[in-house]
This record gives sequence, structure tokens and C-alpha cells, in this order.
Amino acid sequence: MKDRKVLSRDPRRYTLPSERALGAETHSYLPELCDQLKTGKINRRDFLRQAALLGMATGTVYAMADKLGGGSGIIGSAVADEMPKAGGTLRISMRVQEMTDPASFDWSEKANVARLMVEYLTRTKSDNVTVPYLAHKWEASDDLKTWVFHLNQGITWSNGDAFTSADVAHTVNRWLDPATGSSNLGLFGAMVEVGEDGQKRGIANAVEVIDDHTIQFNLKQAALAMPENFYNYPTAIVHRGFGADYEADLSANPIGTGAFELAEFAIGEKAILRKARDWWAGPFYLDEVHYYDHGEDTNAWVAALASQQVDGLFRLPNSAIEAAQALPFVDIHEATTAQTGVMRFRVTEAPFDNLKLRQAVAACMDHDEILQKAFKGYGQIAENHHVCQIHPEYAALPPLKRDIEKAKALLAEAGYADGITIEIANGDTEGPWMTDACAIFKNQAAPAGINIDINKMPANQYWEVWDKAPWGYTAWTHRALGTMVLGLAYRAGVPWNEVAYDNPAFDAALDDAEGTLDVEERRKKMVLCEQILQDDAIIPQPFWRSVFRASNKRVKGFSTHPTLYDQFHEVWLDG
Repeated sequence: MKDRKVLSRDPRRYTLPSERALGAETHSYLPELCDQLKTGKINRRDFLRQAALLGMATGTVYAMADKLGGGSGIIGSAVADEMPKAGGTLRISMRVQEMTDPASFDWSEKANVARLMVEYLTRTKSDNVTVPYLAHKWEASDDLKTWVFHLNQGITWSNGDAFTSADVAHTVNRWLDPATGSSNLGLFGAMVEVGEDGQKRGIANAVEVIDDHTIQFNLKQAALAMPENFYNYPTAIVHRGFGADYEADLSANPIGTGAFELAEFAIGEKAILRKARDWWAGPFYLDEVHYYDHGEDTNAWVAALASQQVDGLFRLPNSAIEAAQALPFVDIHEATTAQTGVMRFRVTEAPFDNLKLRQAVAACMDHDEILQKAFKGYGQIAENHHVCQIHPEYAALPPLKRDIEKAKALLAEAGYADGITIEIANGDTEGPWMTDACAIFKNQAAPAGINIDINKMPANQYWEVWDKAPWGYTAWTHRALGTMVLGLAYRAGVPWNEVAYDNPAFDAALDDAEGTLDVEERRKKMVLCEQILQDDAIIPQPFWRSVFRASNKRVKGFSTHPTLYDQFHEVWLDG
């Protein structure tokens, strides 16, 4: 490991009774992080996230937070009052989609089925803290340009092959190949460069195998979120033969490191997974997990739960909360998240290539009214820059206020003094609240002379044009860091940049923020990222939404992950 520094502070101040002094084995920023928690400059969650990100052992992270005055000592695992029972089948209502290449997954549902077979280097828990998984620890150089991950030994693939660094190298190199078409090109921007053909691809020597269980990532610039990036739904680690020795289709070639095998799979119908062996990571109580597709009608989801055809819902729509609450045998689980929908403009398409027009439209939005009326207030207002209040690097900007006179003036400057009619495409991809939000915004914009036509289409049709429509309402899932979603969605040239945004000043500001470990300093740098996006008015964004799940009370250890990831290793059935 290069660029290691000896801690300038006395490491004994941070030593736990059962731990060695940390100075020789952790990142030099750790004492500063401890001081920030102790003095109240950061909260417990930010400390847990940052310390775990830098490679501290999970138990040590939580124990240290308690020692320094950071609050509860609960490690984040569900601690059951009863002894968990092994066995049984968990049945979930969820869309069953095609499941070919994990590198190109674009929905959490695909990853939920796959996650019981193919696994990740790290795992971000429901409390938004990232901890070891296939990798048992990692280290970062002090300049955050070199990351070394140490893999667990003794893990085998379901075909009998040993899990090694070669599998990780093969997987990551596939992401960095533009031919794969992976959104991870945006997520791992610090390992990517623009080639002579104008395409983004991995830099030379980005991935370096040290030995069978040690792998190093060499970056062109500092990146603080490498461990967190490795638990995005398209980042599952696949076998080294995937897409090389055999077809890149997980449903046809379900080789994984997990305990489950794919017994049955039918798109739009069901996915049946059965435990085929002991799990290398410890007990896994369930014998089988069944996913059943009940279509797009949310009433059918709740009906399946009410009739006890299923034990839980992948997602409980906010419109169905009252119906679920009326079922005495059902628990409802809520998570505050950075899930959202953005009314994004494709800035290369007329008339939205006109900055003044975009600004005029954005000036018409009353964010709180849309939140209250379209989503029953279950969430927080957004600020048109896709960084959420729960992101550690969120920086508060002056509040946005609806201003019709400003909108009229901007519209005139844009060349539309007599008004304009524009169309927004929407597929209700996350529920009817999306159409409701569009309808409310239509009424808000009308007094400014902006007439909005709502092109309501089936969800599957919307996803055919989500990155092509001149104006569309696109749902985005939660990411643990604001920098993660900005890199995926708005960095120039990345696959999921649906707005066709290309602003070198923004990219430079994001690079700067991504390379800043200190949370307080990163917030200061995020001000520029957020302000650029607001000023360029590319995403009128009404609100952030809470998400809900529902389960039968016999299901224990069930919770709602903010990204709606299924993590069933602690789930068990009582009866």
C-alpha cells in the first residue's frame, strides 16, 4: 500500500479495549473523523459511513461511535426477541423482469432476484452504512487514488470454481468497456477516460490483480466512494467466464457465489429461488424465496397481500397505505430516502436548448404543493439539483420559490412573450402520483403562459424513450451519496445522462467534491455543483419521497432498504 502516513495524533485516544492501536492500519484521516464526531461537527451516521468506507471493521466502527458519544450501540443488524427459525418459503409480490447482464441492470427488481445468486464486494445496509461483503476489508491511499480490496477466502462459485481476484477483475473490466453499455462508466468516473473515438472507457491499469485474493484499483483522480459504489445494483460480481466463455445471460447461466439457485424463471410471471448449499457468510434461514409478478395494477399487489397469497410487497404505493393499515396481520415499513422523480429536459432538443425557457418553466414550480397533493406529504421538497437533505454532502441553498412574474419575464427573453405549449412524457413508472404531479405542475405553470400537455403512456413505452424524449418525468432510485447520483446522471458522456448535459464546469466541480474526504469541506464544494444544476435549470424536481414496504407479521427481520434492495439473510418465518 503506497502513501501510508503515521498518524500525527496519539492513537491511544481512539483505542478500544479489545482493539490494537489504529495508527498503523487505518487511513490517516480517522483521528480527524473521531474529533468531528466527538465535537458534534458530524453526526453518528456520517461517522459510521466514513469510518466504514475507509476500511474499519464493522463492529469496531459501531463500538467506536458509542465510545465517542455517538449514540446507540446497536450494530444495525436486526436483533430478534425470539430465536430465528430455519426453513420456509418467503413469497414476495414484485415485477419479474428480464435478467441477463448484471452490468446493465437498470431496475432494483432485477438485482433483487439476482442478489441471491451473484453478490457484491461491499454491502450498504438499511442505515446507509457500507460494510464488507465479498471483500472482507479495504484500504485507501491518503490521496484516495489507490484502493486495495482484500477478498474473503474459501468462497466458491456454484459450479465449483474458487472465487478469486480474477473474477473481480473480469467484472470491473467489463464495466469499463463501452461495448458492455454499463451505467457503471458514470459511477466509476475516476477510472474512466475519453478515447480517441470519443467514447469513454477504462484508463490503462485501472484494475490490478495483486494476488488471488487482493485486487487494486488505480484511479486518475481522488474518489472517496469506491466501497459505496460497489453496492449499486449493476455492480454484482460475476464469474470470470461470464460473457467470455459463455453467454452473458444470468437467467440462462445462473452461476453465483450465493447460497441460492434459480429453480424457475419466467419474465412477467415468477422467479423461484431455492437454497442449494450453505451460505459462506453465515446462516441464511430461508429455504426458498419466490417472486410473483402481479403486473402494474397496485390494487393487485395489495389484494395478493390481503389474501395471503404473498408474504410481502416489494413496494407499497403511498396510495395503498391506508388499505394495508386496515389488515391486522400486516406490518408497514417506511424508509426516508433519496428516491425521486425529475422532470428533466433534454438540453440538446428544441425548445429546451433555450436556457431562458428552461428557467421560466422551473420558476413556476411550487414544490411543496406538489409534494402535499401528489404524494400526501410523505417526503421532503427537492431543490432542482438532485442532492438530497439526507446525503451527507448536501449543502443548503436559498429556498426556491414559485415566481410567476419572473417566469413571464424569462419566457419573453426566451422569445415566447405570447406563451408556449410544451409536452411532458410520463409513464407512471413508480405509480399514479407521477401523473398527479404533472397535472399539478400544469396548473402552476399556466398563469405564466406556459401550457403543458401531458403525454401519458404505458410504463414500458416510457422506458423506451426515457433518454430520448425532449421532456420527460423520470424516476430515480436512492443512492447513498449525492456525488454518486450526480456522477451517474449528469457527468458528460455517461450512459445514464438522459438530459444530454455537457458542462465542463460542472464536471470539474463534481470531480473536486468526489475527491474530498472531509464531509464539511465536501459540503462547501457541493454548493457549486448544486448551484450550477439549479442555474442551468435542467431538472425541475418536485420532491424526495419516502418509500414503504408491507409484510405479513409472521415475517421477522423484514425492513425497507432505502433503495428497495432485498437483504433477506436475517429474515425468518414464524409459523
